[in-house]
Amino acid sequence: MTKALAGIRVLDMTHVQSGPSCTQILAWLGADVVKLEAPSGDITRRQLRDLPDVDSLYFTMLNSNKRSITLNMKSERGKELFTEMVPRFDILVENFGPGTIERMGYGWDKLQELNPRLVYASIKGFGEGPYKHFKAYEVVAQAMGGSMSTTGFEDGSPLATGAQIGDSGTGIHTVAGILAALYQREHTGRGQRVTVAMQHAVLNLCRVKLRDQQRLSHGPLAEYPNENFGDEVPRSGNASGGGQPGWAVRCAPGGPNDYVYVIVQPVGWEPIAKLIGRPELAEDPEWATPEARLPKLDKMFQLIEEWTINHSKWEVLAKLNAHNVPCGPIMSTKELIEDTSLADNDMVVRVEHPQRGEFTTVGCPIKLSDSPVDVERSPLLGEHNHEIFSDELGVDAAELAELQSNGVI
Repeated sequence: MTKALAGIRVLDMTHVQSGPSCTQILAWLGADVVKLEAPSGDITRRQLRDLPDVDSLYFTMLNSNKRSITLNMKSERGKELFTEMVPRFDILVENFGPGTIERMGYGWDKLQELNPRLVYASIKGFGEGPYKHFKAYEVVAQAMGGSMSTTGFEDGSPLATGAQIGDSGTGIHTVAGILAALYQREHTGRGQRVTVAMQHAVLNLCRVKLRDQQRLSHGPLAEYPNENFGDEVPRSGNASGGGQPGWAVRCAPGGPNDYVYVIVQPVGWEPIAKLIGRPELAEDPEWATPEARLPKLDKMFQLIEEWTINHSKWEVLAKLNAHNVPCGPIMSTKELIEDTSLADNDMVVRVEHPQRGEFTTVGCPIKLSDSPVDVERSPLLGEHNHEIFSDELGVDAAELAELQSNGVI
């Protein structure tokens, strides 16, 4: 079956996480993604290794379904080969520091000259302005994008989220920009530059907190469990701050992830009251309406927890779902990697790798009915040098060997 992006070619000059997460999605959707690495390879091949001299899980889980070539962009022959490659690709993606690709001699103007139809996607830490040249990492983006100031408990320090919203979140935003640019190219015949900043992507994911920042000017936020409000949105623990209050309540036997997150909708209060053994609260005017419960959310969830602490999170899940009460058990990484439903949905998949054997990775979350994804292994360093340099660019075997010995590839 033809893949959605079949025929689209991507020159992947990204490294670490934000860029590779973007290009991996494109590869999953059927694009031919050629990862261009320095002869030493993407640094994540060696980072956080669990096996000696084997590509790390960090690398393999972000670079599946790609091909790998190596090229020294500082060498003259390397630049010549790169110049020959650019017209053969539809998309170029990079996440170098600001000014790096310009110093290589391949700024946007040069790339347009080489390939007017090229979509050039550039991931940076920050946009134009005073932060432009700052180094950005996952948690730096969370810190400066609004996530950390609103994550944690009121009396505690700011916290980072375990979800990689700065890196992989930016990668997903970049995929959207690339696909939009490809679609527009169908009408204009021209490529364009796509730029996404990590700080901007995190801020977009934190928009509800900016909503609440503006609501603060009209008084305290009643949906938050906080007692005191200043002039900025506070950290509010596990409260969503949305229209329906929710909280993580403890379950048996009391382990670190023995919790269920419960949301109390207006229609859900009566069945909850019955389940927790307090049916009279469904009619009690002090508890019967959302308005009555709002000032005492802490007490409400305490009552619920006095019931849940006597049941496992899976028992609580079953009992609450039987009454259409929205809830979700806190699933540990071990539970996720062993979850059969995720495996059945191809979200936790097993992949064979020539160096490490079989390993588990995350599958594609985007499901297209006519473009199913087959998750394949990540490439070995330079595995496809012959395919690109010899088969496509016409470099003969003798020169290819010379380029390798001279450190050009």
